[in-house]
Amino acid sequence: MHSVSAFENIKDSSRWDTALLDLPHPHVLQSWNWGMFKERHGWRPERLLWERKAAAQVLIQDHGRFRIGYVPKGPILNWSELDQAKETLHTLENLAQANALLLLKIDPDVNPDTPEGQAIKELLAQRGWKPSFEQIQFRNTMILNLQPDLDTILDAMKSKWRYNIRLADRKGVQVRCAALSELPVLYEMYAETARRDRFIIRDAAYYTAAWRTFIEAGQAIPLMATVGEDYVSALILFYFDKRAWYMYGASRDIHRKFMPNHLLQWEAIKQAKALGCTEYDMWGAPDVLEESDPMWGVYRFKEGFGAEFVPHIGAYDYAPHPALYRLYAFLRPRQVSWAQKRYWRQHVSQTTTT
Repeated sequence: MHSVSAFENIKDSSRWDTALLDLPHPHVLQSWNWGMFKERHGWRPERLLWERKAAAQVLIQDHGRFRIGYVPKGPILNWSELDQAKETLHTLENLAQANALLLLKIDPDVNPDTPEGQAIKELLAQRGWKPSFEQIQFRNTMILNLQPDLDTILDAMKSKWRYNIRLADRKGVQVRCAALSELPVLYEMYAETARRDRFIIRDAAYYTAAWRTFIEAGQAIPLMATVGEDYVSALILFYFDKRAWYMYGASRDIHRKFMPNHLLQWEAIKQAKALGCTEYDMWGAPDVLEESDPMWGVYRFKEGFGAEFVPHIGAYDYAPHPALYRLYAFLRPRQVSWAQKRYWRQHVSQTTTT
């Protein structure tokens, strides 16, 4: 195979992020700070750069008896350039073999409904990459175009959403930037949201460290909504280059009739636009656009702001040792199911004793 370009393993933060910004659609989960944060939690980052062509931040972790690798929301490259895609995948395959990985997972933002997406799916299949049995990030998302002016963005929302934004304002909902000292409060709200909506989260130290890392680096803004003295909802607005992300959101049950989440999102949109972002990734959408999907309500909420559904091909795994991978793919869902049951047993126990 013809080699398109040599690659380097980058050790300099400014060079890495600067190189990312020269590539199409750089993702915050490929940024230096995300790798640095994950390194503090047991992952070893390898940052591979094909100068002006492609980048892949590979996170490697010992996972029980196995070692796995993950390229969150990457690699980053122009996927329509198939020669570069082949070269990037070839290097990643070699890295997986050299590091004795059980699997290497990628989940690039590639739309399967485009000719480019179909070509990439065919290329992955030809090279032995398999659709992953375990999706870490949301497969699909909702994108709001921030290029129009604010009045146009507001006018494009559903009328009920504009009404709810005005209602929240009339009812005294206030949205402001939270202080670092308030991150524990934000986590408490996030934990309350997790209990209500039945999803599993990590401990407070993990999230507050992630949020603090990006806030202090000038790559995230914590927004808090209050009614009087009551904290009612919050989100962390991440941003990198021309894109912003709504990756973490939290809300309480009190004062929900005042529609604080609508005003909170509107303020996030205004903040993102003021930062020069042209896209607001609202992070997470159903796998299938049907009311039976558990995320249908989330989809309808985001759609009301004018965000458009954007599908992605999802995660793909490369396994140097297929037999071991098949065994892992058989055992892993059972391990996850056991861990989830244990998590909820502990949660119920803690709830009943407090």
